[in-house]
Amino acid sequence: MTRPRITLDVFSDYVCPFCYLEAPELDALAQRFGGEVAIRWRAFELRPEPEPTLDPDGDYLHDVWQRAVYPMAAERGMTLRLPRLQPRSRLAHETAAWAETQETARPGATGAMRSALFRGFFEESLDLADPEALVRVAQRLDLDGQALRRTLAQGDFRSQVEADQQTARELGIGGVPGLRFSLDGEHAGVLEGAQPRRQLFLAMERLLDAIR
Repeated sequence: MTRPRITLDVFSDYVCPFCYLEAPELDALAQRFGGEVAIRWRAFELRPEPEPTLDPDGDYLHDVWQRAVYPMAAERGMTLRLPRLQPRSRLAHETAAWAETQETARPGATGAMRSALFRGFFEESLDLADPEALVRVAQRLDLDGQALRRTLAQGDFRSQVEADQQTARELGIGGVPGLRFSLDGEHAGVLEGAQPRRQLFLAMERLLDAIR
């Protein structure tokens, strides 16, 4: 099978509502362009230690949600609720990285875990910093919860998450979702923020025109 010449790296965080809102647009991109693009989700922790997390009851979050999140959710047909907590997301990223290694035993584990983490946080206020809560998510997906528990305790995927973060910094990505297009392994541009489907399609068409 020929490897796609275009790669889209999606730098995102599980506590970012706009990253969750971008997921169906990226699904549409994958469906529209099929084998012409490889989409890779990458870790970007918005508020790593020791940076303080946001106040879930603070004016800032309520304002952003009322002004931007809820309208975009309605436009894209999604249900989001302002979470009751604002946890750190490092363990959620490590969990997602671990899920990728389970694809052989459980095809589709990567996408299922990503969806479960986003949906759990933005619909049920899942505590993304609680290892046991993450283990329960894995078990509901028929994945090995004990293996995930060990993985998180040992920090097996911490360096991978940190490497993604470093790559984003080198690319100058300061916010998420950060969408980095590559053509034949060469940097071809970055879009920041939740993009409408038409904008994603236009970016793809321009790259495809360059190689036709």
